[in-house]
Amino acid sequence: MNVRGVLLDIGGVLYVGDRPIDGARQALEGLRAAGLALCFITNTTSSPKRNVLDKLARMGFEIEPQELFTPAAAARDWLAARGLTPWLLIAPPLLEDFPDMDGEPDAVVIGDAGPGFTYEALNRAFRLIMEGAPLIALAKNRYFMQADGLTLDAGAFVAALEYAAGVEATVLGKPAPDFFAAALASMGCGANQTVMIGDDWESDVNGAMEAGLGGILVKTGKYVEGDEAKLKPGTLVVADIAVAAKAILGRL
Repeated sequence: MNVRGVLLDIGGVLYVGDRPIDGARQALEGLRAAGLALCFITNTTSSPKRNVLDKLARMGFEIEPQELFTPAAAARDWLAARGLTPWLLIAPPLLEDFPDMDGEPDAVVIGDAGPGFTYEALNRAFRLIMEGAPLIALAKNRYFMQADGLTLDAGAFVAALEYAAGVEATVLGKPAPDFFAAALASMGCGANQTVMIGDDWESDVNGAMEAGLGGILVKTGKYVEGDEAKLKPGTLVVADIAVAAKAILGRL
């Protein structure tokens, strides 16, 4: 594989909680020094893009705004293209990524709402969907890693609404093929020239490989023993991003 670009998940790959993973900063420096195009794609839906960039900067990661792809940006564009007004079941800080979208809702957008996943909120979403509003999932991850352990992600609540309303959500984060395609286009790289590094065997690695990319699973973040058995053939599994970077550089 002639590698020209690298897609990277951030939470669980570059950091866990507020702590950078050992060797992550140096790994990125090595990839950049080799002339590889980098793009950071995340299913994080609890913080706006501005906060994600600030958090990365505080930990010493130098990432340009155009290098970071978020599901909220994809959803905003999707809604605007269709003239839809969303009812947002998301964390309050993420509201700033949906400016000028007030009005009578005719779509439901769901992200990681955390404590906002109340019965009342889910039931309002359900009623809107039953009236014909499309269900838009910013991500459909099952769980993620926080500093205090594995935590339910939005996917569990998306699945509940799908089951109750008998619909299928439109997913605008990983592993949606269009999400990977947009990231590749921004890098000017083809899928067969790009490798994805992630800690989520399903959304990051298998999703990327289904889109034609190479995949590397790191044993940090949300990785749990046995995830290897769920991967597509040919997937590389390594200890962390530092080892992943060395493996990529060894292919050049």
